[in-house]
Amino acid sequence: MKEHIRRKGPIRQSAGDRAFNIVNAVVMTLITVVIVYPLYYVLLASITDPVIVNSGKLLFYPESPYFEGYARAFDYAPLWTGYGNTLKYTVVGTAVALLCTIPAGYALSRMDLPGRRVIMFLFTFTMFFSGGIIPLYLVIKSLHMYDTIWAIVLPVAVSAYNLIVCRSFFDTGIPTEMLEAARIDGCTDFKFFFRIVIPLSSTIIAVMCLFYATALWNMFFNPLMFLSGKENMPLQVVLRDLVLMNQATSMTNNAEEIAMRQKLVEQLKYCIVVLAAAPLLIVYPFLQKYFAKGVMVGAVKG
Repeated sequence: MKEHIRRKGPIRQSAGDRAFNIVNAVVMTLITVVIVYPLYYVLLASITDPVIVNSGKLLFYPESPYFEGYARAFDYAPLWTGYGNTLKYTVVGTAVALLCTIPAGYALSRMDLPGRRVIMFLFTFTMFFSGGIIPLYLVIKSLHMYDTIWAIVLPVAVSAYNLIVCRSFFDTGIPTEMLEAARIDGCTDFKFFFRIVIPLSSTIIAVMCLFYATALWNMFFNPLMFLSGKENMPLQVVLRDLVLMNQATSMTNNAEEIAMRQKLVEQLKYCIVVLAAAPLLIVYPFLQKYFAKGVMVGAVKG
């Protein structure tokens, strides 16, 4: 037998390998700048004099700091009510969505489920066709859910895409042999689901939490359509009302006041983006690994 000789030191790269690594690093750096700079720009614009922002120059550091936008936003009492409502809708909606999506995904992954293909077709059909806004509004009204939390939570309780992702995970992650072995030991379907499937599904549960929570946190149109009381409005609607209110109050004959109001309105737009996205941006780094797994779940089967 030939003995393998271990080489000492790093493996020497060819000229082609070095060129590829350099080009790869340059391209990835450019992509990173293109993705990160808009977020950095919005953050700087939210604390920079709007006159400089509107001049169109690139911002690399705060020039002429201007915090009137944040001061006006934090003094706006409905802002904190909106944060509380959004948090409530996100927590309750995510919990309801998990209770609906995880069991449904597991059930549809079972080959012995009667009508499995037909049920999956009906779910998939909704990804391409829907009744529209007016039928949805009439359903909400007829079920007496209008202006309640359920008008926000229930219409998005099951996402067909997320359901397919869950089904793919259970197809590949829970072997049929495991179920057969559990049945031999006298385990029922419910015991198998709660004692074996759920503990082994922490990854997909975390992924679904991230997907649903992000969608619920950013929801704007459904609350605007299904809620009437301002005390129930989520953060996104409250921030939109704040901008509209300052635009309306800018109607005055005083030129100096008009200029100040216009500056405030321009900066508020950036402040609102920061205030709405900040919680998700803070939480996302801790959940990024689950997001990456969620993208890959079901991508490769077998």
